[in-house]
Amino acid sequence: MELFRTAKAVTLRSHLDKYLVADDDKETVRQSRNGLSRRAKWLVEGSGHVIRLKSCHGRYLTASDTAYLLGMTGKKVTQTVPGNTSDALIEWEPIRDGFQVKFKTRGGKFLRANGGTPPWRNSVTHDYPNSSATRNWILWDVEPVEVPEVDPVADYLSSLSSFSSISDDLFGSEPPSPMSITATEPFGLSSKRIAMELFHNAKAVRLRSHHDKYLLADDDEESVIQDRSGSSKTARWTVELVKDADNIIRLRSCFNKYLTASNQPFLLGMTGRKVLQTRPGRLDSSVEWEPVKEGNRIKLRTRYGNFLRANGGLPPWRNSVTHDVPHRTATQDWILWVVDIVEIQIQSPNAKPPLQSLSHTDSFASASDSSSPSSVSLHPASFSRQESNDSLENSPPKTEGRTIYYHVADDNGNVDDSAGGHYFTLKENGVFELTRRLEEETGLEDIIVCSRSNLNGKLYPLRLQLPPNNATMHVIVIQASSKAARSFAKPGIP
Repeated sequence: MELFRTAKAVTLRSHLDKYLVADDDKETVRQSRNGLSRRAKWLVEGSGHVIRLKSCHGRYLTASDTAYLLGMTGKKVTQTVPGNTSDALIEWEPIRDGFQVKFKTRGGKFLRANGGTPPWRNSVTHDYPNSSATRNWILWDVEPVEVPEVDPVADYLSSLSSFSSISDDLFGSEPPSPMSITATEPFGLSSKRIAMELFHNAKAVRLRSHHDKYLLADDDEESVIQDRSGSSKTARWTVELVKDADNIIRLRSCFNKYLTASNQPFLLGMTGRKVLQTRPGRLDSSVEWEPVKEGNRIKLRTRYGNFLRANGGLPPWRNSVTHDVPHRTATQDWILWVVDIVEIQIQSPNAKPPLQSLSHTDSFASASDSSSPSSVSLHPASFSRQESNDSLENSPPKTEGRTIYYHVADDNGNVDDSAGGHYFTLKENGVFELTRRLEEETGLEDIIVCSRSNLNGKLYPLRLQLPPNNATMHVIVIQASSKAARSFAKPGIP
């Protein structure tokens, strides 16, 4: 694939929005939300139809012959240092599937990101997708990452095709103390940290493009456009910092929807993709932006390497906003933005730290939604009056769908409450849709979704529509082959 001929290092993101990471035990491979960690970066070796992926520990991604669980089909994926690079266990064939990639072993199996309950949760195996509910588990988003070009890294880049071990120097070791941080930081961290300084204390910002137009959330609560009216409340974007990520932000519009890098083409046959306002059921990487400083302006990069771009020219491009990579010199400035801080958040030294903006949850409330005495407005006089007229106080965000709490029962229908439950948000109202979603969440097939009677504690299968008004539900999952399921067929049991 062309992508792997040019990329020196990549990250792999699963259908669960988690990244393939090499654990520090130098053996285990798992999934993690932290895509910025050096453990999530894999060096690419090979330029033919098969590649090898080397971890930050100098070990290769390996399709082992060891069963992940006895009696199950999946086998372990590990990090190893084999005897030679011709070992078939470390070779993977990338196969494009739409916008994503499958990684096929010599044995015909695929790299698979598992979901469900422990021990499957966050595990990685190589296996066949045996059902429609798990067909997406072998699909990965491949994101090229920057490789430092300063010595001693240049020496490593020239030897990527060799079998020598590459140390953590390529990825940057984690400093033992602040004193160990130098001016030349790997992956451009210096410019990223400078860019983030603008947002750390910002409660709300405006973004001004190279056309001297502002990024606006359109009144249809879906589109994002450019307009010269910087005094409008729709030009104001609330800043949310992402937990466990030092250089990632989210931007929330006055409609409590997030600036989103969608997968929808802006025009068929063109490279640019739509930027929208959305309120996803789970906060994923599509609503996350990485500020990168360039001169006195900022670029906002997606996790896929595209940039927030203010288009010019004739309609339909005029005043549109997409995310793309500038391919011509004439459009290089289209991804540059001036950041105007509209309101800052000042913390008292003795105050408790604010609630971190929620990461990958089903609720969109954050600490930045409410005004407090510690908030100081920096509005210019020319537009502070306009903003007060527009009532910029955000109302509490409304959630879409209902929260589903679930447990997986054993063969007899018993639930281990001490193990803790799991939950997700469901927008649909049918039992069929709930069942399909639970199959994806648990990794189980042929299941029955039940509720427990408050009167006698017995399980009863859900048959029709879910309760109205998006009421929260507590359900129990059993398999159709279990003893508990067979009891439903007895007389007197509905």
